[in-house]
Amino acid sequence: MTTPLGRKIIDLIGLNGPISVADYFALCLGDPDHGYYRTQEPFGPGGDFTTAPEISQLFGELIGIFLILAWQADDRPGTVQVVEIGPGRGTLMADLQRVMAGLQPDLAAAATFHLVETSPRLRDRQQKTLADGGRQNRWHEDLETVPAGYTLLVANELLDAIPMRQFVMGPDGFRERVVTVTPDRTLAFASGIATIGAERIPGGENAPDGTVFETAPARNAIVERIADRVTTGGGAALLIDYGHLQSAFGDTLQAVRNHRYEDVLQSPGKADLTSHVDFAAAGEAARGCGAHVPPPLTQGAFLLELGLLQRAGALGADKSPQARRAIQQSVDRLAGSGENQMGSLFKVLCIMGSDKVIPPFKSAD
Repeated sequence: MTTPLGRKIIDLIGLNGPISVADYFALCLGDPDHGYYRTQEPFGPGGDFTTAPEISQLFGELIGIFLILAWQADDRPGTVQVVEIGPGRGTLMADLQRVMAGLQPDLAAAATFHLVETSPRLRDRQQKTLADGGRQNRWHEDLETVPAGYTLLVANELLDAIPMRQFVMGPDGFRERVVTVTPDRTLAFASGIATIGAERIPGGENAPDGTVFETAPARNAIVERIADRVTTGGGAALLIDYGHLQSAFGDTLQAVRNHRYEDVLQSPGKADLTSHVDFAAAGEAARGCGAHVPPPLTQGAFLLELGLLQRAGALGADKSPQARRAIQQSVDRLAGSGENQMGSLFKVLCIMGSDKVIPPFKSAD
């Protein structure tokens, strides 16, 4: 028994033939009738996964501090577009607005705040979250409609939700992995017609059978759009996601439902689909647009160097022992490197329109 979207995909494949992993990925998340982000509640304990802003206000506050540092490094422009792409429930935007207003009211007054969101349901949730903040919040379905000019941009767990393609090494080289239908009308993976030359992939010519190569042109296109914005109008962008610092082989496609992993073909439209971000490829895409890209940091290093422990101590100073333990657990979850902790798995990529060094990043490579 499959889902309504699963039946729709089975019918689609029956009419037109197998579809790529990228097309399956896009349908699962964005189908207008049954797509995950159109119909499900992704975030929080009652959803399918918990993002860093939902774990603690500390995360959004430190993002806000970084944006303040970027603005100061660029000589405090008088007009600022603060942009979040994929703003979830609006929690991160609310936290960074609060810290901007408290620490740098001139920036808060100069800024207009823009949320790029395609889901009407999530947009309603964001509007409720931000209703009492007193800021100029504007919503967009696409980054292109955000006014040009100096931009401070953040995207947390955006890139992992952008479809990617998979190629699998076999007897006749790398062929694209596709989704097809079995005789008993269930979804299954198969080898498709499209190929990519092994010589075009670092290490590809020596890859053993079964090796999976992932490439994400749609993801890199988004990075290029962001890089073009900050190189043209000035500013800085933070892209935060889980992934690897160096390009590598491997199948990273995964589905999460009710905080558990499941087969990616099991519940189309009911589970969140993601894949790991290749930060080396993303950085190269940004540099190709003329942006300055310092070496990425792990999320743990980024937060700790911005003062996570000090801010956590201040937050817990007048709290009960139970509340202080909860704050410490949040710090461990955000910056730790153990199982179910984000500190090492998540990376932070900074894309800058100038070559100025913004702590905690080092000089651009």
